[in-house]
Amino acid sequence: MNYLIAIVLILILASVRQINQYQRGVKFQFGKYHSTMMPGWRLIFPVIQSMQKVDIRDQEAITRDNISARINAVIYYKVSDAAKATIEVENFRYAVSQLAQTTMRNVVGEMDLDQLLSQRESASRKIKEIVDQLTDPWGIMVENVELKDITLPEEMKRTIGKQAEAERERRAVVIKAEGEVQAAENLAKAAGMLSASPGALHLRTLSTLNDLSSDQSNTVVFAIPLEVLRAFERMGKEEK
Repeated sequence: MNYLIAIVLILILASVRQINQYQRGVKFQFGKYHSTMMPGWRLIFPVIQSMQKVDIRDQEAITRDNISARINAVIYYKVSDAAKATIEVENFRYAVSQLAQTTMRNVVGEMDLDQLLSQRESASRKIKEIVDQLTDPWGIMVENVELKDITLPEEMKRTIGKQAEAERERRAVVIKAEGEVQAAENLAKAAGMLSASPGALHLRTLSTLNDLSSDQSNTVVFAIPLEVLRAFERMGKEEK
């Protein structure tokens, strides 16, 4: 009797399986899917039954790809259906990683380098949407995809540096030309105003001479315009 009790206790202990809160147990009976077991202590009868635990916490898979640049991406996902993740795909972790890598290569391959560098978030969202849709039959929910590092070859870095320098020089030339155009317009306006106002040019000339005379070391050779001489001539006639 004691032996029988001992055998029963041993069988019970051998049949107990602990499923943690962050896990789900996929139960098989005679090799067929039976049920999904929730956290706690569960009984699995040896020989006729088996169980596989599935971690449903957020997980990440790192993929690397070499196109014209090396890209490191991280995909965050979680198991939403433990039974599907166990039955529908052989190794869901490996499958998600491979699918994410292939999708990243396809999405990035449709973009030129400037788009990739400036629209990284857009590429990440597109990869997430595609991978999330394709892994839905596996019971996988993709939460986020991040393109972390984009490493360019040295030749590409030098080319981009030269391109950026040429662009800066082009902008400098454009800005300088725009400044010259504005200066020429202002000079033309000033000349028009001076010519339209009698005596304005003379006042401007006298103001310039006053500025020059403030420094005694300056020697000024002044050619009197014909208009000034005529003005003095008119002033002399008026006095007579």
